[in-house]
Amino acid sequence: MKRRAWLTLGAVVLGGGGIATYAVASPSADAAGDVQPKRPVKVYDLALKGTAAGKRELPRTETRQFSLLGVSWTGTAKQLEGRAQVRTRGSETGEWTAWQDLETTIDPPEDLDERSGARGASEPLWVGPSDGVQVQVVHEDGTTSAGLPKGLEVNLVDPGIATAAEQRDTGDDTDPAAFAVGGTETPAPTGSESTSASPTPTDTATSASPSAPATVSPTATPTPTPTATTPTAPPSTVPEPTIVPRSGWGADESLSPNPSEYNADVKAVFVHHTAGSNDYSCEESASIIRGIYAYHTQTEKWNDIGYNFLVDKCGTVFEGRKGGVDLPVLGAHTYGWNRESAGIAVLGDYTAAGASNAALTSVARIAAWKLGQYGVAPDSTVQLNAGATQKNFAGTSFTAGTAYTFDRISGHRDGYATECPGSSLYAQLPTIRAWAAGPVQGLKLTSLTGATLSGSTYYTKGAITAKWSATTPSSLISRFELLVDGKVVASAAGTATSASTTLTAGTHKVAVRAVHQSGRTTPATTALTVATDTTAPTFSTTPRLTLRTGTVSTTAVPVTLGWKAADSQALKSVSLLSPTTATFGPTTTSSSRTAKSGTASIWSMKAYDVAGNTRTSSPSYTPMILQETSATKSGSWTARSSTSYLGGKSYSSGSKGASLSWTFTGRSASWVVSRASTSGQAYVYVDGTKVATVDLKSSTTKYRDAIWTKSWSSSAKHTVKIVVVATSGRPTVTTDGLVYIK
Repeated sequence: MKRRAWLTLGAVVLGGGGIATYAVASPSADAAGDVQPKRPVKVYDLALKGTAAGKRELPRTETRQFSLLGVSWTGTAKQLEGRAQVRTRGSETGEWTAWQDLETTIDPPEDLDERSGARGASEPLWVGPSDGVQVQVVHEDGTTSAGLPKGLEVNLVDPGIATAAEQRDTGDDTDPAAFAVGGTETPAPTGSESTSASPTPTDTATSASPSAPATVSPTATPTPTPTATTPTAPPSTVPEPTIVPRSGWGADESLSPNPSEYNADVKAVFVHHTAGSNDYSCEESASIIRGIYAYHTQTEKWNDIGYNFLVDKCGTVFEGRKGGVDLPVLGAHTYGWNRESAGIAVLGDYTAAGASNAALTSVARIAAWKLGQYGVAPDSTVQLNAGATQKNFAGTSFTAGTAYTFDRISGHRDGYATECPGSSLYAQLPTIRAWAAGPVQGLKLTSLTGATLSGSTYYTKGAITAKWSATTPSSLISRFELLVDGKVVASAAGTATSASTTLTAGTHKVAVRAVHQSGRTTPATTALTVATDTTAPTFSTTPRLTLRTGTVSTTAVPVTLGWKAADSQALKSVSLLSPTTATFGPTTTSSSRTAKSGTASIWSMKAYDVAGNTRTSSPSYTPMILQETSATKSGSWTARSSTSYLGGKSYSSGSKGASLSWTFTGRSASWVVSRASTSGQAYVYVDGTKVATVDLKSSTTKYRDAIWTKSWSSSAKHTVKIVVVATSGRPTVTTDGLVYIK
């Protein structure tokens, strides 16, 4: 087909450095737009140039869209001893990023003949949609003439659009600029494009034919039928997590034509990170994986993507290297240790920041499942046989053919001299091991509903709901068990946070325990004491009114409300419901109130126990005022008038022996008087018996003052008589009546 015309490369000599680099003019506009629902993966290779032996670079170069890149070189035997840095221009913002380092201490392939033309390379770096690149590679000392490997180039990967979800956004099926000239496109078998100073480079795309189907259904990758070279998938001791198959992320299987190779088993799992940005959206995860896949197969010439599984920050698990997720597929992830392990890579860079809980959970689940196929605990250790003589990141030396101890879940850096999986994710490996192996961590019984705590005991009428929390993710938990007196009374799913039961009468111990997916059981939480109480509280003393001292009016007679409530377990409170409202603690037994004279009022009280049982008592009482005029008189009394007196009138007497008596039927009585500094004394008789001598003297003048009171346990007929003492110098007594309660 006819290609669009691009401007050719030109040689530029940078002043002062003597380094020849190659730049490019901007591409011409896309005349047609060429929008289609699927865009194939493409890999483009740009050669790095320079006259100084210790430095190679590519100046700012405008390109068509790419999202992942790396630096590679001829052969795999030589490492890049130096620093490789890149800058990219965001296709949406037009802004250039800061310089970013590429991880160049990448594992060499254990089988150097895995695919012909294998290249040494940095780790690929996901940079997101970009349309410009700048690269510089400097030897560690900057001067060594033979220091840098030959054939250095930057490899740009456009992951294209391959999955149904991605097809919601239409793509531009155009090639990167920077290298093409008018002519006929001739795809090369290798599917990559190399750019040099030549004015007529060729352009190739590592993709399926443009006529390929527009959508790829994410169906599960079938497990190969067991053969002499394909093992049987063993069952696991734990459930298999949901795994997005290769078709789900749009794997072009033509990039990996060779058959899978299998190990005998999986003794350990190595955790990796893919580096690059952590700012990707989880909708981009499939394209990131396609980019890594294309980089591994087309740039490094591996047989397939290196990792067995990949996990994004949202916790989605993706199938990596083909061959069956439930089989011990030989990967290319941890140099020297691939023959006995599986590799799990978390998308992103976890040097400075830790991985999300969602990602850690999925890594724990996939590791537990793979190791569970071979009956080993994820928190145990294992002897692995070194496949190469080398050192790891900590400087530990390994000799090929010798066995060394590893954690069943280890980091890439434990086996090879690399910072991977980043210091922060490496520090999270103990959490991954604990979550994968069990038992459930951080289990707490947080609350009981349907029960009320008083002191150290919960009280309930019977039905309770226990609520709990745990730090182990719910997807790794098989079930929770609610225990009453050490016996399981209810089970709940691993995703549950509560369970309910009804307790029988008596005192019980309530706890919860958890069963991990591995079968390991967490010891029961500290038991809570719960007492079942179905008996209502009682009023051992029925609420009653008694008269008290204080100022009396026709609308407010001072009274004391008294009661006594009790409960077989624990009394919580007592409330006054009418004629007014108030709430009292369990030990309070009285309250000063006022009552309206001449009106029958229901004094309703409710007692509550801690379990929620209640009892109500509602007696009725009527305060009555007996004026002095209704009393039986003896001796000399003088009537007085004033609005300050009850009813506007009172009696006064200074005659010794003068008396007034009232007869009534009730349970409480109070004598109401007026008082002043000249007031005298009086004797009080009840039912013929002298019970008190009352002195009415007061430094301040008082009216309608209930000065003396007496109450009885029940209502009965009584006579109260007051007798004037005729106190020397202040003989006068002024009486304003008698109040009683019936």
